[in-house]
Amino acid sequence: MPKPDDKLDDEPIEPEVLGPSADEMLELSPPPDVIDASRADDREKSQPTAVVPVTALQQYLAEIRRYPYLSKEEELRLFHEYRTHGSREAAVKLIMANLRVSVSIAAEYLHTGADHMDLIQEGNVGLMQAIKKFDPTKNVRFYAYAAWWSRAYILRYLLNIYRLVKIGTTQDQRKLFYNLKKEKEKLAREGFAPDTKLLADRLNVRERDVIEMDQRLGNWELSLDQPIGEDQDGSLLDIIPSQQTPADEQIADNQLKTLFRAKLAEFIKTLEERDEDILRNRILSENPLTLDDLGDKYGITKERTRQLEARIIKRLRDYIKKDVKDFDRLRL
Repeated sequence: MPKPDDKLDDEPIEPEVLGPSADEMLELSPPPDVIDASRADDREKSQPTAVVPVTALQQYLAEIRRYPYLSKEEELRLFHEYRTHGSREAAVKLIMANLRVSVSIAAEYLHTGADHMDLIQEGNVGLMQAIKKFDPTKNVRFYAYAAWWSRAYILRYLLNIYRLVKIGTTQDQRKLFYNLKKEKEKLAREGFAPDTKLLADRLNVRERDVIEMDQRLGNWELSLDQPIGEDQDGSLLDIIPSQQTPADEQIADNQLKTLFRAKLAEFIKTLEERDEDILRNRILSENPLTLDDLGDKYGITKERTRQLEARIIKRLRDYIKKDVKDFDRLRL
């Protein structure tokens, strides 16, 4: 079980499934009064006094300072009201008093490039989940338990926005997303070559999953609408070759098939009744008769029927080739 203060690749896979132990939560120290990571307030204080725009983050930080942390006795009283009487007001007080937990943890993941307020918002969702799961009888402070859930939801959010295409859709994939890079570095430090089989054994996943995740993490997606260049109006979509058959080839094929059907109708008129029957019910049919069936029908052997079939096919090819030069490329 990962500890709440571990880094990105040590985090729980599914916050709804995994839960921190009491020992892990007791190791947590109270989070700082207010996040200093953004240094927004410090930068503003260092500037001369003037009318400056206030950011949404600064307003949020100023607002949450109004709600002091609760004592252990106050937490237990509010949880009793929430669990026993379903008091919404008690739940709100618990969340508001611990909003700084999400702010503090969100600051640890600013290096990912995610929006700070978005990270805080996801952490707050974790706080609400923590209230549903918290057990006051475990002798653990709520901020410690809430910090674990806040981090778990922030990590899940980062996983979802990591790529245009989701890369963590199963439990094993999430485990690999968090741990693959770390396990490679650990094996290298221990003097082992981090090959696919060893990584799969250490992480308890399939080798195929390791290969797929390694490929996904090593390549970035490109938007098809991305401009080719600053001085060009086209996009990548304009220069990617189509996988479909070109329109001119489709038209040529359709014309060729039409000509073939016309020649086939002419050829059938030149056949005797038996040969025509073999052509229609053996060569051209979607559910062709067997050689034995045709042999029994005309009182001939199976081998003789096969010879007649081969002769009809040869006559058909020779007849159509006289007028259809591209017969060999016809896709029937």
